[in-house]
Amino acid sequence: MALFLHFGPNTFTDTEWGTGHADPSVFSPTSLSAAQWVTVAKEAGFSRVILTAKHHDGFCLWPSEYTDYSVKSSPWKNGTGDVVGELAEAARNAGIRLGLYLSPWDRHEAVYGKTLEYNEYYMGQMTELLTRYGVIKEVWLDGAKGEGEKDMEYFFDDWFSLIHQLQPGAVIFSDAGPDTRWVGDEAGFAATTCWSLFNRSAAKIGGTDPKYSQGGDPFGHDWVPAECDVSIRPGWFWHASQVPKSGMDLLQLYYKSVGRNCLLLLNVPPNSSGLISDEDIQVLREFSDLRSSIFSHNLAENAIVSASSTRGGSDYCRFASQHILQEGIYTYWAPNKNQSSWVLYLEFLEVLSFNLLEVQEPIHMGQRIIKFHLDILNEKGEWKEVTNGTTVGYRRLLLFPKVKTHLVRFVIDKSRADPLICYLAIYLDPFSILSNEPIQAPDYTRMPVKFFSKLHTILNLFKFSSWM
Repeated sequence: MALFLHFGPNTFTDTEWGTGHADPSVFSPTSLSAAQWVTVAKEAGFSRVILTAKHHDGFCLWPSEYTDYSVKSSPWKNGTGDVVGELAEAARNAGIRLGLYLSPWDRHEAVYGKTLEYNEYYMGQMTELLTRYGVIKEVWLDGAKGEGEKDMEYFFDDWFSLIHQLQPGAVIFSDAGPDTRWVGDEAGFAATTCWSLFNRSAAKIGGTDPKYSQGGDPFGHDWVPAECDVSIRPGWFWHASQVPKSGMDLLQLYYKSVGRNCLLLLNVPPNSSGLISDEDIQVLREFSDLRSSIFSHNLAENAIVSASSTRGGSDYCRFASQHILQEGIYTYWAPNKNQSSWVLYLEFLEVLSFNLLEVQEPIHMGQRIIKFHLDILNEKGEWKEVTNGTTVGYRRLLLFPKVKTHLVRFVIDKSRADPLICYLAIYLDPFSILSNEPIQAPDYTRMPVKFFSKLHTILNLFKFSSWM
C-alpha cells in the first residue's frame, strides 16, 4: 500500500483543479509537518508516500529554478520552505519510500502549448526532483487535461529515459506504464481477473481502454502491474465540508485492490494547516486495527498439508507442500511437471470456522494460475465448493459466507504453466457479513405467541449460523 498526498494551493482555495492563477500567497500552512504525514503512513501500514510535487495548476512545492510560481513566492517560511525536501527527509528517517507526482498538464506556465519549449521545461523540473532529494522509488504521471486546453505533444519516451537514467530504481506510473499502470478507475478496485501482464503497445497515456487496464492481458508481452488509486474523501484535495470513508469502507477497498494483485494507492490529503486531519487519522487507525484483527493469525498455520503431486517426490524439501504455510515468496510448492490436475489438501486438528482465503504465487516466477476453487468437506462427508477465482498473482483475497470444516482442498483448474503456490492462509473476518441468500426480516405480526418465548434461542442460532 502507498499513501497519496494531494497538497497545494487547491487545499486553500477549496478547489480540485486549480486555474494556475491563484496568488502564491494563498499557500500558507501554519503547522505543516511532513514528519506527521510519514508517521501516519507508517503507523497505518503504508510503505510508500507519493506527493503531488506539482499538480495541474503548475504550483511547485519545491523552490524550482524554472519558475517563480512555487513555495519560494509564498509566505510559508518567508519563501524559504521546501515541502518536497521536508518530506524526503522525513521519509528517509522513517524508512518509508518516497514517490513524486509531476503533472504534465500545467495551467500556469506560459510555454505550455509550445511543444519543444515545454518538454524542455518539464524535463528540467524532473531533473531537479530526481537529483536533489535522494532515492525516489516512484514517479507518477497521468494524462489528465481539461477540454479546450492548448494542444501539446508530450515526449514521454524521452521523459521515461531521463527518469530511468537519474533514478534507475524508480518505477514509472502512467496509464500505459512503462513499469506500473493505472487500474482504469478512481474507485480503488481492480477487476476480479487481474493480470500483471499487459501490452504497452495496446495502451496510450490518456486514452487506454479502462476495461483493459482493469484486467490486464494473459497474453501480454510486458510486466506492468496495476495500481488502484482512490481518495479517503470524496475529493482529492482536502475540503472542510467533506468527511472521510469509514474503516470498513477501506477494508472492502483493500480486498478489491491488494486482494486482487494490485497496489492500493490511498489518497489522504493534508488540510490547510499542513497536517493530516484527526478524523482521517482515526479512520486509518480503524482500518489498521481491522486488518490486524483479521490477518494476525492464519487459522491454517498448523494444518497437515498434502498435495496431488510434488516435484521431486513428497520427501523432496525444496518444493514440499508444507512451504505454503510459510510467509514469503522464495519458498513454494511445485507439482510434478506436465500434470493436468493440481490439488492441495489441508487437514486441521479441529473443526474451524472461517470466511476468507488468501493465496499467493511466487511472483518472481511469473503469474500462472488462470482459474481455481476452494472446497470444504461438509458434515455429510461430501466436497462442497465455497469460493472460486481466476488470477492470483502476488496476493489474492476472497471473502465468502462463513463455513465450518476440518478439511479443505485448494484446486487449481487451469494454469498458463505448472502452477506454483508460496502461501495459502485462511482467516475469520467477523466484520464483513456475506450470505448465499438474502436475509428477509420476519413479519412479527404473523408470528404465534409461543415464538416470542423462544426469541432469545432463535437469535442465538442466528448469531452462530454460517451466514454471520
